[in-house]
Amino acid sequence: QVQLAESGGGSVQAGGSLRLSCTASSYTFTMTWFRDAPGKPREGVAGIDLAGTTMYADSVKGRFTVSSDKAKRTVYLHMASLTPEDTAIYYCAAAPVRHLASTGLRLDQYNIWGPGTQVTVSS
Repeated sequence: QVQLAESGGGSVQAGGSLRLSCTASSYTFTMTWFRDAPGKPREGVAGIDLAGTTMYADSVKGRFTVSSDKAKRTVYLHMASLTPEDTAIYYCAAAPVRHLASTGLRLDQYNIWGPGTQVTVSS
């Protein structure tokens, strides 16, 4: 069973940046970042597949960038222009499909999850 581990969370002031990392214990296919914000359902934020195709939620387009380093089995989420609304626990998840178009950012398509990392943005 593949295991995922997120890192890079923390506290930052509004307008600041953070980079999250998610490292897999073995080879994975499509990877997506989700987040649990207080009082809101889990939301797909940004995904990337083996071909490097990316997808973003409208709420983060232009501010967040997802990338991957296959040699390190690591996916990154660079978050810029952060606002208090970005405060959440961020999870990375893996889906056993090669193409992001097959899953989109729908959480029911992802069957492997990391434990999450807290991001807190203060105003």
